[in-house]
Amino acid sequence: MVRGNFLAMKTDHVSQDIINSDMNELKMAATNLIADATRLGGLGFGTSFLKWVATFAAIYLLILDRTHWRTNMLTGLLVPYIFFSFPWGLFNFFRGEVGKWIAFIAVVLRLFFPRHFPDWLEMPGSLILLLVVAPGFFAYTVKDSWVGVAICLVIGCYLLQEHIRASGGFRNSFTERHGISNTLGIILLLVYPVWSLVLHIV
Repeated sequence: MVRGNFLAMKTDHVSQDIINSDMNELKMAATNLIADATRLGGLGFGTSFLKWVATFAAIYLLILDRTHWRTNMLTGLLVPYIFFSFPWGLFNFFRGEVGKWIAFIAVVLRLFFPRHFPDWLEMPGSLILLLVVAPGFFAYTVKDSWVGVAICLVIGCYLLQEHIRASGGFRNSFTERHGISNTLGIILLLVYPVWSLVLHIV
């Protein structure tokens, strides 16, 4: 009995050491990323780079949600997150004629051929519709203001705490199957808004 308790305590200690080591590596990576981004092109380049990272992280989490990462979380919040963090080049591309055609085809398929409209297209279709029909106030005024950044931060914090709760605790979110990739993806959602808010404050 004592030996069993000793082994359990030793396993817990080893797991805690692994998690601490991972967190230290994550902090070092974030520090190096900020330093390299600043050195390469200043704070503006860092913001632009982190915006791309955040957008791809949100798209990655949407793909996971459509495949094997099905939880009770409001992953639909990733759609407005992508809207507010979308890099301007892609944003203007999909807000133009290309996006209008994609949105038109999606609406026609959904209305007249619902059986041929796959479930996994719901979120991308919603994103394209949001990009195309959003009023200029949201698309050009709120999007790059501190309000849009704050919305991204709130969405990221909400998804992180819901993911930790669904995983059964902070430790499990880093150790269970698929937990690490999901957790890191959500953490990447937080890096861009935190960086941008710091720049707004400074």
